[in-house]
Amino acid sequence: MSSAARAWGVELPKEQGLWATEVFHAASAGKIKGLFIFGEDQVRTDPNISHVLEGIKALDFFVVDDLFLTETAKLADVVLPGISYAEKEGTFSNTERRVQRVRKAVDSPGQAMPDTWIFTEIMRRMGYDQPHLTPAQIMDEISSLTPSFAGISHERLDSEAVGGRGLQWPCTAPDHPGTPIMHVGSFTRGLGAFSTAEYREAVEMPGGDYPLMLTTGRILYHYNATAMTARTEGINVIAGSSFMEMNDADAQVRGIADGDRVRVFNSRGSIETTVRVSGKTKPGQTWMPFHFQDGNCNWLTSFGLDTICATPEYKVCAVQVEKL
Repeated sequence: MSSAARAWGVELPKEQGLWATEVFHAASAGKIKGLFIFGEDQVRTDPNISHVLEGIKALDFFVVDDLFLTETAKLADVVLPGISYAEKEGTFSNTERRVQRVRKAVDSPGQAMPDTWIFTEIMRRMGYDQPHLTPAQIMDEISSLTPSFAGISHERLDSEAVGGRGLQWPCTAPDHPGTPIMHVGSFTRGLGAFSTAEYREAVEMPGGDYPLMLTTGRILYHYNATAMTARTEGINVIAGSSFMEMNDADAQVRGIADGDRVRVFNSRGSIETTVRVSGKTKPGQTWMPFHFQDGNCNWLTSFGLDTICATPEYKVCAVQVEKL
C-alpha cells in the first residue's frame, strides 16, 4: 500500500487514467458519464470544437469551477465560482520546479471560494469525511507524502533563509537547499533512456479541396482562452480580434489584399476572420492565434493526437481561404 493510501485510508486506483485530450473522445463513446473541469476552457482551446461539444452533450452531469462564465462554463449543469491567484493563500510551482509562496492580497467577491474548499466540501458530501485544512496544512501533507517535496513548507518558504526565492524540488529534507539543476554529472534516477523518434506524417495534410496548411499558436498579449487577459484594460485595444497571416503569393492567387475579411473552412467547420498579408509565412502556409472567439481556428483543427502524450496536432491541418 502506498503512503498516500495509508494516510487517507482508501485504496487508490491502479490503472492508468486518461490524458485530458482523451476525455471528450471517451465521453462521446459513453465511457465517461460525469465531468468536473476547473480552470480550463476546452470549448475555446481544444482542437475540433465540434468534437468537444459532442463529448459534453453526451455527459449525464457536467460541473465547471472557474472565475468567469467561460464558453465551457456556459454549457455546465452547475458552475462553482472559484477564486483568483490574488485571493489565494498557498504556493505555485513553475516549470523550473520552483515552489513559491503566494499570499492573499484582496478579498474574494460574492460567494467565490477556494478550490480546496470546494473539493473538500464535495468529498464530505459524497461520504468521505475530509477535514477542511489550511493551505499550510495541505502543503505539510504534500511534503509528508511526496519525497521530492519533503523539505518544503510554508514556514520554510516564508523564512529569511529562503528570502522569497522559493525552493526547487527535489527538496528532500528540512535542511536540503533544493535542486536548481536536476541532472549534474549523472541522471538522478538510474540510466538515461535515449531513443530515436520514428517519423509519422500528420493525420491530415494539405491537398485537394483544402490546399493550405493552417498552423495555430499564441500571441504576446494573450494567454490561451484569454479568461483574464481579455479582461485586462488596454490589451484588447492592442489585440482584440481574430486574424490570419497569409503569404503574399497565396493571397494574390485568391484576389485577397491585406486587411480583407475572409472565410477559412475545411470539412470540420467554417470561420470568418481578417487576413494579414505578408512574407511572414511561407507559400502554402497560414497561421492563426486561437485566442479569439469571433473567429476561433479550433473549429477547424484536427483531433489527431500524439501517441505518446496525446498532444493535439495544432500545427497541421488543411484549409481553404476565400475572400468575403
